[in-house]
Amino acid sequence: MSDLGPVDPGRADEAAWLRRWRLRPDGDPATTATSRLLPVRTDDGEPAVLKIAHESEEARGAALLAALDGHGAARVLRRDHRALLIERATGARDLVDLVRAGEDDAATRIICEVAAVLHAETGRVLGLDDPPDLVPLEQWFGQLFAQADGLGPLHRAGADLARRLFDEDHEPEVLHGDLHHGNVLDFGERGWLAIDPKALLGDAEFDACNLLCNPSHERALVPGRLARQFAVAVEATGFAPKRLRDWLVAWSALSSTWFELDDRPERAATAARIGETAAGLAT
Repeated sequence: MSDLGPVDPGRADEAAWLRRWRLRPDGDPATTATSRLLPVRTDDGEPAVLKIAHESEEARGAALLAALDGHGAARVLRRDHRALLIERATGARDLVDLVRAGEDDAATRIICEVAAVLHAETGRVLGLDDPPDLVPLEQWFGQLFAQADGLGPLHRAGADLARRLFDEDHEPEVLHGDLHHGNVLDFGERGWLAIDPKALLGDAEFDACNLLCNPSHERALVPGRLARQFAVAVEATGFAPKRLRDWLVAWSALSSTWFELDDRPERAATAARIGETAAGLAT
């Protein structure tokens, strides 16, 4: 037995991928709830990120990234099972910093522009010989439909709005599913690109909702902020205001439901307050 102690299986897995793809570490690793991330350099010196997934959901997002082929999103360099190698964002700009600097409107427009590029890839992505597995948006809302009656009035209202929206005849599009200020990064000459998609299929308006609740619930609930950024998003996307408002209420109800199920009541409450504020937006 080694006197160095037990081997960390996560680090051993990481080392195996570094060897297999001839990568060298180029920064401090980070661990999230779903994956381990390591900045690396490829054997030709290109900056990249090695991502090793802990959950199967990450594989679906990786498949969509690969299908997007760098259009509106980070380019996939290698992909195999749980491991993903993507180009690294090396630009100096940051959308959260932009908001802090008083450029909230600009940050919203940037995210909306990235969403438009992703949505424009719908026909090509769905027409691939081996298209990625996308989760229907209606399925994504399953926990809200199941839990709404046991939660608050906002949850019931959000579930009813979502059901009505799903019943309408609307052409589905490829959705990122988690577009916000931390998932749109500066890739230098390639511009602003998305990372970490949830890989959904549904109404394009849904992709404008999460950004309105970010970069934090506290920011979203600053008096007047939601109304202003809602107006900016409507102008940037051309979405019908009423439809976007209804999706925002429905998304807030779903987000609050998830926080309730994760036993995070304070976050559930602030997500619900965003939905209540959204319900009062003029359209």
